Amino acid sequence: MLLNISDALTSEGKVEQKQAALEADSFKSRMGEFKILEKKPIEFTLTNLSAGKARMEGKTDISFQAVCDRCLEDVEVTLPIAFDRVVYAPDHEEAEDADTAPFMEGYQLDVETLMHHEILENWPAKILCREDCKGVCPVCGKNLNYGECGCDTFVPDPRMAVIKDIFERNKEV
Repeated sequence: MLLNISDALTSEGKVEQKQAALEADSFKSRMGEFKILEKKPIEFTLTNLSAGKARMEGKTDISFQAVCDRCLEDVEVTLPIAFDRVVYAPDHEEAEDADTAPFMEGYQLDVETLMHHEILENWPAKILCREDCKGVCPVCGKNLNYGECGCDTFVPDPRMAVIKDIFERNKEV
């Protein structure tokens, strides 16, 4: 979706409030594809700073279906997204060096590309179904949140492997 922001870029001292809807039904990245469960309209505040330069502030909430990083159960993740950027008109001298260049097409703001970048920047480092998630058993793969599995999960210290080998070789039969 393209949002016309020419008034905010060209009118001295202009402040505009705009809303835009996110059209995407899923979010794709190297991490995978995540279905968007709920999305609120993106609220923009555009403030002219000088000729061809405007401050763009915005916020929204987006909910995704993701997988818990420990137990692999489906979990709903809500990302509150807030941003504050400076955008430039295409003929402004700072337009080519700006980090907003991929979002601008002339005097139009590409909302989908902007939100893709904002989601990537706000993506949580670890997604958990709950803070005390126990994960899965490394032996049998059972979800430990539902109970213990009884597997032997003892991991010997690798620094003691040589001593263990000596004891096993010298065992009496």
